[in-house]
Amino acid sequence: MPIFSVRHSTVYQYSRPVRFGEHRLMFRPRDSFDQRLLDHALVVVPEPKEVRWIHDVFGNCVAVIDFAESAKKLHFETAIRLDHTPQLTPDFRIDEAALSYPFSYEPDEALDLSQTIERQHPDEGDEIGKWARQFLSAAGQTETGKLLMTLCYAIHESFVYSRRTEPGTQPPLITLHLRRGTCRDFALFMMEAVRSLGFAARFVTGYVYVPTRDSADVRGGGSTHAWCQVYLPGAGWVEFDPTNGIVGNRELIRVAVARHPRQAIPLSGSYSGPASSFLGMHVEVKVTKEKEQTEVATL
Repeated sequence: MPIFSVRHSTVYQYSRPVRFGEHRLMFRPRDSFDQRLLDHALVVVPEPKEVRWIHDVFGNCVAVIDFAESAKKLHFETAIRLDHTPQLTPDFRIDEAALSYPFSYEPDEALDLSQTIERQHPDEGDEIGKWARQFLSAAGQTETGKLLMTLCYAIHESFVYSRRTEPGTQPPLITLHLRRGTCRDFALFMMEAVRSLGFAARFVTGYVYVPTRDSADVRGGGSTHAWCQVYLPGAGWVEFDPTNGIVGNRELIRVAVARHPRQAIPLSGSYSGPASSFLGMHVEVKVTKEKEQTEVATL
């Protein structure tokens, strides 16, 4: 079982001292059977007045940080180390009743899953639904696992990955029309596509391990990464990374899950001062595996 280490640094620069409002930080991975947190550390400059920890509505671990003093620079640096158990091949132990699509979730599960099945973005012409339905078998029954894997690979192979420094996630219809986007855009697009078919899906934010600095096969290194999960009866929440065409958790470090990307922003907060005083931000993420070094990129 490999050991991953992640260092994540974010620096905000200002032309004059400003006062900082509350900041919320998601960096602590979710402990589970496939990843176990070994160590974690958080350094904040200037020194905060208070750091408190909460679990949000999805069970994600969130650091809530308050400040007393003003400063021209705000720096967050986090470090984690975790034991990761990769799924080299997806283990789709789906309940027999759900092996073929279409199927229905059990009533008890459907009640809890309802908000993750409901589509979150306008699509009056059902363009995303039409795109997703092209992968259904004309015979009327489609193998569930094969359908979801095909959707994931179709995005990976026919959409162009492009970094974007602007915050937020573009609407799924824009992603479909442009056939271009970031990892967050692709994750949200796949969520809306599978939701159009009646699947429950949720957004995941975390990190991806890039095996070599010059790798063109793994995208999303050097920053936080995003993908999605789809709920399958018997198999549970299964990882799908359409950016890299990954099915299962291989090379993926899960930090937070949410119904919508805006609920899983890795770092958010505010400051009091003229808008013109903000000079910019610098983000650096480095993921290492054992003694191997990965890609280091900056924004």
